[in-house]
Order: sequence, then structure tokens, then C-alpha cells
Amino acid sequence: MNKYMEIAKELADDNLKTNVGGPFGACIIKDGKIIGKGSNHVLSNNDPTAHAEVMAIRDACKNINSYDLSGAELYTSCYPCPMCLSATIWSNIKKVYYGNTKEDAADIGFRDDYIYNFIKDLANNNEDIQILDLKNMDRDETIKTFDNFSNKEDKTIY
Repeated sequence: MNKYMEIAKELADDNLKTNVGGPFGACIIKDGKIIGKGSNHVLSNNDPTAHAEVMAIRDACKNINSYDLSGAELYTSCYPCPMCLSATIWSNIKKVYYGNTKEDAADIGFRDDYIYNFIKDLANNNEDIQILDLKNMDRDETIKTFDNFSNKEDKTIY
């Protein structure tokens, strides 16, 4: 077994004992070194975003003191959910190795398919308001902050 996937699996296995969250673990490697680890802590943190991949990204960013994980690789015990995929992309990780499939996760009760379908429907300009009702509001006022940012000399784009 790959040594980094083994770490992700061990983190997932630990969650079976602690019940802090689902059976998911992840680690992030850069230049052959582990820079971040995480397991699912949704239940213990009362935080629906505390997925293993997000926790590993947070840990890695803290450990290297950067929001940019370019050059790093993510090893995760399961195919990332849409939120974790997005967090991975935002952090500039370009390579992900995963163990279990999203179908394996669905088989044990973790269903992300409705989110994938919602995103696909949004791309086709269809919305399922039973999942999420998105309404544009007061753009004429909120755009002023974006305009000010655009004109700001010392801005940082990330």
C-alpha cells in the first residue's frame, strides 16, 4: 500500500474508534514531506465543513504559513465531495489520489450525488430550489465594494 494512502486510511480508521465524524482521512504531501493531515470532524466540531480534506488543507496551510499549496499532493481515503474538490482547487493542489469511490461512499450512506446534480443543473441555468434557492439582491450597492477593491493599489489576488 502507498505509504501516504496508508496514513489517510489510518486517519479514517481512527474515526471509527472516536466517532468524531465519518470514516474519512486525508494527508497532504509536498516535496516528499507530510505538511498536513486531517480526518472528518463534522460531529465533534459541529461543523459541516470539517471534512478530512478541508481539515488537511487547513493544517497544511497553517504549517507552511501560506494559503497556496501549489506543488502539493492530496491523498484521501475517499473521492472528495464537491466542497472538498472546490477547496482542493482553491488551494492550488493539482494532484489527488483517492481510495474509495463516491459510489462506495453512497453505499454506506454518504450521498453527494444531489449536490453534483445541483451544480450540473446550475451550469444549464436550471435551479432546484428544494436544494438551494439562489436570489440576486442589491447588486447596485454590493458592487461598490468590488469597484473599490478593483481600484485598490495594494490588493492581493489569490
